[in-house]
Amino acid sequence: MNYYKEALKKYNKFSGRANRTEYWYFVLFNSLISIGFSILDSILGIDKILETIYSLAVLIPSIAVAVRRMHDVNKSGWFIVIPIYNLVLSLRKGTEGDNKYGSA
Repeated sequence: MNYYKEALKKYNKFSGRANRTEYWYFVLFNSLISIGFSILDSILGIDKILETIYSLAVLIPSIAVAVRRMHDVNKSGWFIVIPIYNLVLSLRKGTEGDNKYGSA
């Protein structure tokens, strides 16, 4: 949960690096919270209002952590727009030591 909080604190930081653990814990908790809001929307009988509000609230932090993850594997943040390749890159181990995007 700390990785999720850290990613939210760095919501507007598109520079630097995010290791695999930080990125995937953010994805995990983001998914679980989204599922929770979806269930709550269903129980309350509202049409995905809470889930949509949450998704919009974490849109920028999600993009920021994904860009930092690409930086960790020494790639430009623009690689997040390439569907399959960005998944492969996000699963790879990050660059050891310093790279052009910062220190590990």
